[in-house]
Amino acid sequence: MGKTSVAGATGVKAAATGRKTLIMSLDIAHSLSDIFALDKALMDRNRGMPFQVDEGLWIQELDIQEEIQRNWGEVHQYIASLFNATGLDEILAEELAILPGMEEVSSLLYLNKYVREDAFEVIILDCAPTGESLRFISIPAALEWYISKIFKIQRRVVGYVRPIAKRFYDVPLPEDDYFKALEELFARLEGINTVLTDPSITTVRMVANPEKIVIKETQRAFLYFYLYRMSVDAVIMNRILPPSIKETYFDDWKDSQKKYLQFAEECFSPIPIFPVSLLQAEPLGKEGLTKLAEDIYGERDPTEHFFKDWPYEFSQEHGRVGIKMKLPYITKEEVEIHRLADEIVIRIGGFKRHILLPRYLAAYKKTTARMDKDYLHITFGGKGNGKKT
Repeated sequence: MGKTSVAGATGVKAAATGRKTLIMSLDIAHSLSDIFALDKALMDRNRGMPFQVDEGLWIQELDIQEEIQRNWGEVHQYIASLFNATGLDEILAEELAILPGMEEVSSLLYLNKYVREDAFEVIILDCAPTGESLRFISIPAALEWYISKIFKIQRRVVGYVRPIAKRFYDVPLPEDDYFKALEELFARLEGINTVLTDPSITTVRMVANPEKIVIKETQRAFLYFYLYRMSVDAVIMNRILPPSIKETYFDDWKDSQKKYLQFAEECFSPIPIFPVSLLQAEPLGKEGLTKLAEDIYGERDPTEHFFKDWPYEFSQEHGRVGIKMKLPYITKEEVEIHRLADEIVIRIGGFKRHILLPRYLAAYKKTTARMDKDYLHITFGGKGNGKKT
């Protein structure tokens, strides 16, 4: 049981509240149809479009070959011709022309379309593992930069150079249809960054296990979501051994889970953590996913935003990078700050918070801190002796 099961359970419970709900898979290794125990052939015949699995509930697993025809025709054709010009076999060139990011952009195109058309009341994105998810959320900002800084210049330069270049060498340069196709894609993506970063519209719900390596990976993803201004509203802590297990064989495992649950509280507080017990069987189909949803949410509405504030914010000014954290009713004498290699540990009485640092921040040697009313400001770089002030 993992993130796809949680996404499926959330979708089932959301649809049960009467909201028209879509679960979209962003993982290249799609498994939504498996979680809902569907005949895979049904999904294949649907060609990557939304497929209704229950009253008020649809799922969607993109088909990259279909998306190439729908969205990437001219772009894919040019890239394939470029590979083919290097001497690669035509079939291999066609395969290599499916570049990383095409499926993610296709997902964003659908997401933006559904939001613009108000097609669904709830959209749940079943994200890929951490690295691919971070690439997904970074794509809108990267594309926005490219279209505003590079695209028009590149199109103009290629237009000037193309007639001359054709006389001297046989490597194809993109035709204007290629640039028109890209321009159309960008137009269809316009506004998606606002959709993803508006906490009243989009929140992130993270899934982890009570294990050190998994929590550290989740903590790093948590950090990067905040760097991209995406709001995290809950952490679902999965596969916890239930108290009903009495066998002594599991005692060490239970103790370890208890320790890492406490560590998770220190890492993610004040974000709420929803513990989920290890199930006897994999939750499949509507019945299994409904039970899992009850274990996760109980009487709570899964479409609610469970946390609406920012636990901390990043800023950059005059060559210094800062972290701003809200700590109401606290004086500077009550705060202890310790800098480790790649994290900051903040202790206030019995409360402790671990903040994992981005790699570029971890490289700074000087760290200073100050309290300003209800906010703790931690600064990296610049002048200072590195001590808490």
